[in-house]
Amino acid sequence: MEEILALGEPLVEFAAEQRGRLSSVTAFRRGWGGDTSNFVVAAARMGASVGYITRLGGDEFGRSFLNLWRKEGVDASQVIVDHDGFTGLYFIALEEAGEHDFTYYRSGAAASRLQPQDMDPAYLGAARVFHTSGISQAISDSTRATVDAAVDLAKSRGVLVSYDANVRPKLWPLATAQSVIKATISRTDVVFLSTEDAEYLYGGMRAEDVANHVLAAGPRLVVLKQGAGGCLIGSTEGAPIQVPGWQVQVLDTTGAGDAFDAAFLVEWMRGTPLEKAGRFANAVGALTSTGLGAVHPIPTRARVEVFMTQVETGTTKGGSTE
Repeated sequence: MEEILALGEPLVEFAAEQRGRLSSVTAFRRGWGGDTSNFVVAAARMGASVGYITRLGGDEFGRSFLNLWRKEGVDASQVIVDHDGFTGLYFIALEEAGEHDFTYYRSGAAASRLQPQDMDPAYLGAARVFHTSGISQAISDSTRATVDAAVDLAKSRGVLVSYDANVRPKLWPLATAQSVIKATISRTDVVFLSTEDAEYLYGGMRAEDVANHVLAAGPRLVVLKQGAGGCLIGSTEGAPIQVPGWQVQVLDTTGAGDAFDAAFLVEWMRGTPLEKAGRFANAVGALTSTGLGAVHPIPTRARVEVFMTQVETGTTKGGSTE
């Protein structure tokens, strides 16, 4: 069975090929996105055995995802093709100042129809780690119920639960997001938060205080992703650890945080010390931010190792985990 399973929403990506607002750009490159889909691809590229639970539309976009996952070695045996549904998508452009301009077409998509009965308890229960996100909970009532059921099932079977808060106030009311996400955090083992997530959930707390607050709620690990500044790792086994980032030429941070999550989890599962796992994950996030799109720039493990060696030996210029 698979080491890591994830549940959530895949989205087809249309990334603008020139800078500017979506209202002005005319050429796009099709790719793949969706936070948990990005995660499973990254985990597979890091060498993990990975599976995905979702629904796809019975359309060409859905078939493109099945082809992607097959190529990447992601097990899609639990993916349901909804022939009456469609696969969600988004358009993204980078404005001149470097800010993202997004437009989503996801409401009512097949992934939002995922239900608790779509899961195979034996499949999920055989994994080592189950990963999901706040976005997976936000897209519909049925996916929220499915995430809750999956977390309960994982906990009952001794499967570790990994969770990226991914707070998105545009998807649901902030008060609802805060309540649901904090309740979920208390039931998980590993929590990932961006700087923005921490601000939405805990106000103006210092990073170390956020880490301690999260750990007090129940998780054994919390990782605060701090963009080019690296990450801060909080653990029930010791004081918070600050891990510096890597300096790269950032082009597009889309998907970098998802790739970071995957890299950190894979390393942690292999028994890598927390600081080294954070350093490796920082490098993966950094390299992902040097290309355009969510999936295409995610590096392989071999590329990450070469990059880290070159930077550490001074043979190249060497990130971002945003």
